[in-house]
Amino acid sequence: MDWPALTCYTVVLIILFLPLRASDDRLVPGERLFPGTTIISDDGAFALGFFNPSNSTPASLYLGIWYNGIPELTVVWVANRETSVTNSTSSAPTLSLTNTSNLVLSDGSSGRVVWTTDVADASSSIAAAAVLENTGNLVVRSPNGTMLWQSFDHLTDTFLPEMKIRISYATRGTGIRLVSWKGPDDPSSGRFSYGGDPDTLLQLFLWDGARPLARRGPWTGYLVKGKHQYQQVNGSLSVIIYMAIVDNEEEIYTTYTVSAGAPRTRYVVTYSGDYQLQSWSTNSSSWVILAKWPSLECNRYGFCGPYGYCDQTATPMPTCKCLDGFEPASTDEWAAGRFSAGCQRKEALHGCGDGFLALMEMKAPDKFMFAGGNMSTMEECAAHCTRNCSCVAHAFANLDSGRSGGNVTRCLVWAGELIDTGKFGEGLGSTTLYLRLAGLDAASGKKTKSTAAIIVLAVLGTAVVAVLCIFVAWLKFKGKNTKWRKHKTRTFDGISTSYEPGEGNSPHDHEFPFVSFEEISLATNNFSETCMIGQGGFGKVYKVLLGGQEVAVKRLSSDSQQGTKEFRNEVILIAKLQHRNLVRLLGCCGEGDEKLLIYEYLPNKSLDATLFDDSRRMMLDWTSRFNIIKGVAKGLLYLHQDSRLTIIHRDLKAGNVLLDAEMKPKIADFGMARIFGNNQQDASTQRVVGTYGYMAPEYAMEGVFSTKSDVYSFGVLVLEVVTGIKRSSNSHIMGFPSLIVYSWNMWREGKTEDLVDTYIMDTCSLDEVLICIHVALMCVQDNPDDRPLMSSVVFVLENGSSTLPPPTCPAYFTRRSAEMEQIRDDILNSRTSFTLTEIEGR
Repeated sequence: MDWPALTCYTVVLIILFLPLRASDDRLVPGERLFPGTTIISDDGAFALGFFNPSNSTPASLYLGIWYNGIPELTVVWVANRETSVTNSTSSAPTLSLTNTSNLVLSDGSSGRVVWTTDVADASSSIAAAAVLENTGNLVVRSPNGTMLWQSFDHLTDTFLPEMKIRISYATRGTGIRLVSWKGPDDPSSGRFSYGGDPDTLLQLFLWDGARPLARRGPWTGYLVKGKHQYQQVNGSLSVIIYMAIVDNEEEIYTTYTVSAGAPRTRYVVTYSGDYQLQSWSTNSSSWVILAKWPSLECNRYGFCGPYGYCDQTATPMPTCKCLDGFEPASTDEWAAGRFSAGCQRKEALHGCGDGFLALMEMKAPDKFMFAGGNMSTMEECAAHCTRNCSCVAHAFANLDSGRSGGNVTRCLVWAGELIDTGKFGEGLGSTTLYLRLAGLDAASGKKTKSTAAIIVLAVLGTAVVAVLCIFVAWLKFKGKNTKWRKHKTRTFDGISTSYEPGEGNSPHDHEFPFVSFEEISLATNNFSETCMIGQGGFGKVYKVLLGGQEVAVKRLSSDSQQGTKEFRNEVILIAKLQHRNLVRLLGCCGEGDEKLLIYEYLPNKSLDATLFDDSRRMMLDWTSRFNIIKGVAKGLLYLHQDSRLTIIHRDLKAGNVLLDAEMKPKIADFGMARIFGNNQQDASTQRVVGTYGYMAPEYAMEGVFSTKSDVYSFGVLVLEVVTGIKRSSNSHIMGFPSLIVYSWNMWREGKTEDLVDTYIMDTCSLDEVLICIHVALMCVQDNPDDRPLMSSVVFVLENGSSTLPPPTCPAYFTRRSAEMEQIRDDILNSRTSFTLTEIEGR
């Protein structure tokens, strides 16, 4: 045999005895996958193969999928997690795709089948391939493209983008859960799991075995999609998570995707019992924990005990509290920080005659039941619970955003102890919980009076009627010689509001009700914290039901800087102002030292509460932000020019712009506003009011204010809305002392596009963004005469412009920092001369 022939023969033998392996991203019938060989997804992100988690000898191998191309082995899926296979020099385990469309993992030493896909009814079809997709999903497909099996239906401990955690309606009670590893080197099933509640189908739990560790409140029919942004620690990359809950006729599931260009991101149930969101950091070559659950101690299941709740809105940190009408079962344990005993009723229930107290923005308790029947209204749900004397609470939700063809409403009722509830403010998952309490009238929900109190009131009522009769008779006698007054005046505790006829509207057009302090106190359950939705420099704000309407009650604190003059100012001004972008005043109360204002309730709170909150700012896409900017501009234009009065707001800021259900803005808080006379251009004051960072320089330093002062504040507000950055902070913004200075420098260097908030990069119109930033920089110019009128601002925002003049250096940019610090010190140390609603360092 000559050498060429021998060489060819040898090559043939080598090829025959080499292990057959998969090619590229797939395994086809006739090929086998051995230890040491891998299948790589098309984009190189994931690998499928055998791994040895404990580096044991002989090797205990598992078939799994892991992230490809990073130094730390991170497995996201395991096939044979309960039974390992052994690799030896004489025999090796293999993975193959059979002609019956099944993936089969065989142990090389014994030849036994350790794991198989067990594809149902696949005997008549031949698989085309098993493909590792770019999502990390291993899919078996038939020749015609039909998916026969996928690893995403068989989760282990990791929740990847586009996976589903779901429960099927057809097989109610069965669903897909994430199950932790038993230990760092043991991929077998551990103690902890995460998934949907098979009993209610509306909740997600983290379990330790059969014991719940944490619970997310029941789905209340909120928008299907949500968005959250996280910033990597020690890294410049941000991760945007797009969450979704999908409810159709077949199943209900949660899934998510991540923003384009985001680093590798996953949710995982750890063997220590946390549910974590992790992101790979190339800077530190490690997984960074962006979020974990439960994040708070009082978020753990039942931590606050029966009838206790975790108040996540409490400052400085969340804590356990008792529901209204309840008190700690053990005051000593409660004071020591042990809350498991929970709370008990202050007064036992009397029976079906007791009414219900509305607790808003709550996490619904666990152990609820579905009321029978198709109840389409909240009133039907309330009536159902009222008739059942054992019903202690109820809640109602309309699930119109859910699946079609099914029951789109639900009425939840509770018959036993209320466990694992909380208050997390307005947002995803919050609901109004109606709690049955003794002493509340079943019809009105207000406190009933005792028999003794009724007798006293009856006697007093008779006396009052008698006095009134005498007084009316005296008025009739005196009225014969008294002319009608030219104006109508309504007075409360020395504060009068007059409506002069002949101003274009009748006096009745601007009248609003004066509500008694007792009625407001009853509606807020004596100003309970469970009704409180906000707190500012002038007091607290409560959300209540008055006359069947949701309203916001602003209660001025006794030590508030807004005194009688400012209260009267706000009442008169808002009563006379009518514009879609101004908040509407519905009533007020002035009794003794109590001063309260009743506004229309705006469900999306203030602009700053949404714009600067990572859990809520995803609600503000560019269209919403641009409409907010234009709406505020139109509201200011009305105040400055289109109303019968020329009004300077003097405290325009993100906290004083409220958002309605459709994210439309309304300017609020007119306590500091001033009215200008005809032809008046500016005014000066020794009492500077407003918010540091929004105040125009001539106003902050000299007390001179005009419509251009509001224009300056508007410019600052626009920069905040576009960039998502607060106007100032204790730490410098990108190396600059304030947002204004930073924005002007970026504009000067031609980097205006880099100012745009990363949340809206994918949704914004660049032309509109550039117009907004240009207008904002014109508004914050140092010289008031250089700033545009609001009429020009509105025109440019509505129609665009290619001929805007370049802005000059903004206010404070050329001033020495020492001078500005002195101004700030003057403001801080002169409470009689300055009124600031908020102070933050530069």
